[in-house]
Amino acid sequence: MAWNTEATRDKLLEAATAQFAAVGFAGARINTIATDAGINKERIYQYFGDKAGLFSAVLSTEVERLLDGIRIPADAPDALPTLAAALVDRAALHPHLARLLAWESLELDEPVSAETRTQGCAEMVTTLTAAYPGLDRGRAADLLFSVIALSLADRCLPHLAALVTPTATTSTRRDAVIAQVTGMAAALQDHP
Repeated sequence: MAWNTEATRDKLLEAATAQFAAVGFAGARINTIATDAGINKERIYQYFGDKAGLFSAVLSTEVERLLDGIRIPADAPDALPTLAAALVDRAALHPHLARLLAWESLELDEPVSAETRTQGCAEMVTTLTAAYPGLDRGRAADLLFSVIALSLADRCLPHLAALVTPTATTSTRRDAVIAQVTGMAAALQDHP
């Protein structure tokens, strides 16, 4: 019977994503990941080299999703709210994403997939400068970072979110983020 390499790799990545999102690199255990995947742990070493290689593969696969495929209008004042809505929706669809981004910052000296992610961010900055005439690239980059942070904050800081907004739901939190970002966009129109 032939071994399905791609399916095995996918199972390992899925189990590792859950483990790394839950407990980070330091807390994750190769044996647990292999058991959760139902795969012999030797396959991890075969496909990824070691735990660090597996962590890097998970991050590369997952964190590139943050802005990937998000399209915002380049000529409309609702570019920022559209971006915020897309990011909140993406975080809801991939709840582990925000936690992996946090673990990446806490446990690695350098970001993974830096070149690809830098390019994606630069493209988004270009779109924002087109959407808001008079906005320079530096301010657009600051805005992009702020919108990302605001959109993912409750996923990165769930305990604080529960303390501050104990009755919030995914829907009400989404509405709040969009309203806040709409205010940011209005301020850009008033004071470019």
